[in-house]
Amino acid sequence: MHVERHGTGPRIFLGLHGWSGDHRTFDPLLPYLPPEATLYAPDLPGCGATPPPERWALEAIAGELAGLLRALARPSLTLVGNCSGALLGLAAALRLLETGEICRLERLVLVDPFAYWPWYFRVFVSESIGRYAFAVAFGNPVGRRLVNAALAANRRPETDLTEGFTARSAGIALAYLRVLAEIRGPEQFAPLAMPIELLHGERTFGAVRRSAQIYARVWPQARIRVVAGAGHLPILEAPEAVARIAFGGCHPDVAGLDRGAGRGAA
Repeated sequence: MHVERHGTGPRIFLGLHGWSGDHRTFDPLLPYLPPEATLYAPDLPGCGATPPPERWALEAIAGELAGLLRALARPSLTLVGNCSGALLGLAAALRLLETGEICRLERLVLVDPFAYWPWYFRVFVSESIGRYAFAVAFGNPVGRRLVNAALAANRRPETDLTEGFTARSAGIALAYLRVLAEIRGPEQFAPLAMPIELLHGERTFGAVRRSAQIYARVWPQARIRVVAGAGHLPILEAPEAVARIAFGGCHPDVAGLDRGAGRGAA
């Protein structure tokens, strides 16, 4: 697996990008990387410079990621997962739990993750029309422009939510969507007892905002952080706010925090 390393500090962070990204997803955070931190950012299987997995199956990909966690944890690390990368990270964490190595994960930072399948995801994985619907929406420049325009309320004006999709990457993204469909539901992640941060943009999709509340019921220890002014890509649109939480834990001085009961804005 191709992995980029940033920093030389003793605190280890592993960033997992989403379904249309690569290791560059985390580049906006680099100016805010503290000297005591090292950030590893891989290309997930099939993305960037990493070859496809042996099988497009959740078990296979989670196994690869669990192996990466074992290799990088010295002795432990914080996992930062963006969108679907957060879900793959959770699946890898379960693998570590099953093998008694969950101590390698000291903290989870989940950025804009889904906890359930909105109707449009169900369309894309439909055996009858899914491949065609996905190609129309993401597999060509016209479709991507239309989708980005339709999602104007969930992003800043300068943000292109479909920028990471190309004809090739759209096929990989669809493969990942089908892999993620194997996840039974958020309740299966309840045994993960480490500290968890749930970050989402203030203007993100309604399904993501509802997902944060679902996850908070699954994990009593989780904290929800709402990134002010950001949409579905808070790492891109508000990197300093994300970095302060991801690299430093819960900061009481983050503007807009303390809306109550573990909830807040960054």
